Amino acid sequence: MRDLLLGGTLAWLVVVALLHPWIGILGWTWISIMNPHKLTWGLEFLPIAAIIGGATLVGLFLTKDRRQFFVTPETGLLIAFTLWMCVTLPFSFFLDSSLLMWDRVMKINFMILVSIVALHSKKHIVAFVWVVAGSLGFYGVKGGIFTIATGGSYKVWGPEGTFIEGNNEMALALVMVIPLLRFLQLTSTNAWIRRGMLAAMVFCAAAALGSHSRGALLAIAAMALVLWTRSERKVPMAVMILVAGFTLIPFMPDEWTQRMSTIGTYQNDESAMGRINAWWLAWNVATKNFFGGGYWMWTGTVFAVYAPVPDDVHAAHSIYFQILGEHGFVGLFLFMTMWLLVWIKAGRLRRLAKQDPQRRWVADLGAMCQVSLAGYAVGGAFLSLAYYDMPYNVLVIVVLTARWYEKKEWLNESAQQTEPAGAMSGGRTA
Repeated sequence: MRDLLLGGTLAWLVVVALLHPWIGILGWTWISIMNPHKLTWGLEFLPIAAIIGGATLVGLFLTKDRRQFFVTPETGLLIAFTLWMCVTLPFSFFLDSSLLMWDRVMKINFMILVSIVALHSKKHIVAFVWVVAGSLGFYGVKGGIFTIATGGSYKVWGPEGTFIEGNNEMALALVMVIPLLRFLQLTSTNAWIRRGMLAAMVFCAAAALGSHSRGALLAIAAMALVLWTRSERKVPMAVMILVAGFTLIPFMPDEWTQRMSTIGTYQNDESAMGRINAWWLAWNVATKNFFGGGYWMWTGTVFAVYAPVPDDVHAAHSIYFQILGEHGFVGLFLFMTMWLLVWIKAGRLRRLAKQDPQRRWVADLGAMCQVSLAGYAVGGAFLSLAYYDMPYNVLVIVVLTARWYEKKEWLNESAQQTEPAGAMSGGRTA
């Protein structure tokens, strides 16, 4: 039954994507983030994302819907970063293995750019947020209920064969989606939706804690701090954060508490020291190889040559050192500059739209995107999640919203087009 329901939905998406590519983008985003076919028996190994992505691309040439082609500093850097990864590919230590990851990354980045072409209206932007938030929120609610029911005795894992399969990666993705759920809560006038978003945020936080990831705990702390600074009602927000923390943490077992306590004594923790060894490896590879070592360089062979402790083999466990080791200092510069500009643009949205009652949702969205990026910047310092779709979807949201606001796109949209179901402009600011 599950296979039939999903199969029918996917078939419908393929047909609609040919007529309305923006719906195809929503479908592709849903598939790439949530991977619902991984929850089935018969569709698990089908190239679902490729099918919907292909239909969307064909639809771009057939549709009468509006398409927009523009380049911003953020998307320009994304293009430059993508091209640089093409330049570094031939210099990979393990070219055959790198080709597989390169193909995967290129498809993601290409569809991110296609998203910016196909989406343009407020309806599109808010629908995109709903899809991103709902895709990860599903796992957050599911994992949060599991964590509370089991007292945090078992780790929360992501869908097999995806970027967020590991407990650490899953936790960071859930931390990043909490601010988007908050945005949907802020802008909704439906009381049940608002309550549902609040419950989803709590469950996502519980699931992130239930991953037993120390990086996730630091990401939650960073996210909560930025969320509090972005709130106009700081006292109620502080109370809400403290209540959530004091409610969830007592559910966690002694094993979790002991693991989190090693954050301050990392010198005595074998796992933490292994990460530092991997970071030194990335530095050594980049200083001796201008183009880096390429994807899948985190092997015993490379550690034997470049690592301070040759036999302590680990993954990068950091988006920054992952990019540095795989694509060199040029790649790291492009990567970090891109995210810095996205952060700045999101902050600009928050400031400019704050005093515009009819467009307060823009300020809310800019603020929540900053909160999400704060979680990614801090949690990503300890996790290898440099190529995952989720943060790039935040880039899409920020770039499209900024263009919508700065070009006064609302003048070209009717009231019905600008008000998606269950949401209205002008909700409370974060």
